[in-house]
Amino acid sequence: MTDSATDTGTRRTEILETAASLIASTGLRTSLQEIADAAGILPGSLYHHFESKEAILVELIRRYQADLNRIGAAAMARLDEADARPAAEQITELGSEIAQCAVRHSAALQMSFYEGPSSDPELVQLTRQWPTAIQEAMLQTLRAARWSGYIRSDIDLPTLADRICQTMLQVGLDVMREKASADQVATLLCRIILQGLAAEPPSDAALDKSNAFTAANDIIASWADDGEADASDKAAHLRAVARTEFGRKGYESTTIRDIAAAAGLGTGTVYRVIGSKDELLDSIMRSFGQKVEAGWIRVLRSDATPIEKLDALSWVNVNALDQFSDEFRIQLAWMRQSPPTANPGWSYTTRLRQMKSLLSEGIRSGAIRIDAPSTAMLARAVIGVQWIPENIVRTAGTRASLILARDTVLRGAAVRGG
Repeated sequence: MTDSATDTGTRRTEILETAASLIASTGLRTSLQEIADAAGILPGSLYHHFESKEAILVELIRRYQADLNRIGAAAMARLDEADARPAAEQITELGSEIAQCAVRHSAALQMSFYEGPSSDPELVQLTRQWPTAIQEAMLQTLRAARWSGYIRSDIDLPTLADRICQTMLQVGLDVMREKASADQVATLLCRIILQGLAAEPPSDAALDKSNAFTAANDIIASWADDGEADASDKAAHLRAVARTEFGRKGYESTTIRDIAAAAGLGTGTVYRVIGSKDELLDSIMRSFGQKVEAGWIRVLRSDATPIEKLDALSWVNVNALDQFSDEFRIQLAWMRQSPPTANPGWSYTTRLRQMKSLLSEGIRSGAIRIDAPSTAMLARAVIGVQWIPENIVRTAGTRASLILARDTVLRGAAVRGG
């Protein structure tokens, strides 16, 4: 390779790394001008390497997917070599590699969350591709673990593989990691999923009868009543349309014109009814946050054990995702620092404090037994792992998703003592 080609390749890599850093911190609103400024070059020089912002996004996603494919291939190679290490170690190693990849490519992870943020067909196609290589590698790793007697026979392995892979990708969220390493967080998440939090695994029948579960059901029933009351309200109609647009395309890529067109109204009408886009987003997320918060408060105040409360919180989350999937996607986008709002609809710091208190109570009483670096890290991990991936909720339904949460948060997917 010539020096000129080497310089070109180096500068191209520098531009990509600069773009990835900016997008990860400020979202898809990042402009070519900002990328050029941060890279220390003129915008005209940037065009020598990339013809458009979309071309940069395409390359970032390609690199992310190539890294995931490499991780999957390496894991399959280890299985072909008859890896003799304990099953838990193999599962955790693969999970950690996926988590570290998500952190390295947090900008691409953010982009892959939405439909294509532009009309570029290649970008749209890339953002819709699911990383099948890591999921197949995780599935085969779990199958080997079951053959060795480590994974319970009643757990659906393809669903568990999907669940673990998506949980590991969520480690790319700064809010889950805070200052911890991706490896440390991934190891703790795998420990929870495999071993469970409960010292004594609870039965479905016992959990279904708990006061906490009854409290959760009461709140969930109230959500449907609220929706019916707002059905004829023009502002509520606009919020419903905007929810879908924000959840589908992302806050940055959605305009008031998009919302007006989807609602069958003029843009002037939309502005008069709901104000600015920021005000609309805050209104949507405030309503969502109040509903979820009410569920948490009712469950936490119930006369129930810490394990029963954790289960009921999972039930609140599963139903929130089932009924408010758009808000959930917007909230995840906030966690990836894309929408410019200080409040994603619920106070994460409040939830974290509540979860730390609940887990501490369970640990003191002996109901929860798990090795974790700190209660704060455990609380972040539990909040994250309590959310079942949306595609699983949509495919399996709420009840089956609750059972999956019980198996991967409370009871553990591994055979006890395995």
